Amino acid sequence: MRTGLTRRVLAAGLVSLIAAAGCGVQPSDVITGGGPPSGAVAPAATITVYLVKKGRLRAVTRPGDRPLLFPADTLALLAAGPTPRERADGFTTDVPSGAGPFAVTVEPAGHVVVTPSAPAGGLSALALGQIVCTAAATAPRSLTRVTVVGARRDVDPRDCPGRR
Repeated sequence: MRTGLTRRVLAAGLVSLIAAAGCGVQPSDVITGGGPPSGAVAPAATITVYLVKKGRLRAVTRPGDRPLLFPADTLALLAAGPTPRERADGFTTDVPSGAGPFAVTVEPAGHVVVTPSAPAGGLSALALGQIVCTAAATAPRSLTRVTVVGARRDVDPRDCPGRR
């Protein structure tokens, strides 16, 4: 009985092998892939944060390592302060590192709401401007109204000067 089973298994394997070998696929020569890709290289992504130089807000563009950052990620970069090169160029920040992480929501009416982790009541006017302008820079141009929740003075939506 054992030899009968073995013969059947071998016969089934042989039939399968013959069927697979005769499935109609013809041998071919090596297929070349063509030349290397050519054309324009996609531009690198950039991140815009607003820092302070000589007491005024200035847009600073940084190279991005990802094509898209969430607004909260960009605000975290702002709270981390200027890079060594930016510091050497005279840039500072009024946003304290403890202000992050930030929660950012976009309301249906198209306005951005930023909630810092730390109480926003102690933020200076420059710090509020940095947060408003950096958040606005992450949104489409039509969404330029930003509210920082908990700001001690004007909590109404603000525009970033120079970004219209």
